[in-house]
Amino acid sequence: MIGKGHKGILVTLGERKSKLRLALPARHKTAEAVTSAIIALLDGFKGFVHTITFDNGKEFANHEQVAKAIECETYFSKPYHSWERGQNENANGLLRQYFPKAMGLLDVTARQVLDAVHKLNSRPRKCLGFRTLYEVFMELSGMDAEKLMGYALIT
Repeated sequence: MIGKGHKGILVTLGERKSKLRLALPARHKTAEAVTSAIIALLDGFKGFVHTITFDNGKEFANHEQVAKAIECETYFSKPYHSWERGQNENANGLLRQYFPKAMGLLDVTARQVLDAVHKLNSRPRKCLGFRTLYEVFMELSGMDAEKLMGYALIT
């Protein structure tokens, strides 16, 4: 998750193997706003998502609602162990190229976030044999994540 509650936030999710990134803006860092964003982001991926590991913030209080809607198990990371979530921290840092810390996120549109995430997911990565995140996710799941991400904007 990127941002402070009073400036708006970006709800970010990452798939572990392909490193695929998903993100949507939320106006507030409340459990309701974050839950809605997570469900919207993952709705098209229901059959692929088996587990979600959350941070320990209050904004994830509705984790059971997410688990029921997405039909998956939920877990929480250890408090104050950010190094255990290195992939997430790295990906949020990459998103900061498009949305710097000084920038308020209240006026950021879902389209702007989707464009930034699309650029990140389209970058070839050395750790993935110079394939893009979209390509690796397609190989693993048979799902076209690029089309499914656009679905999150429609709902």
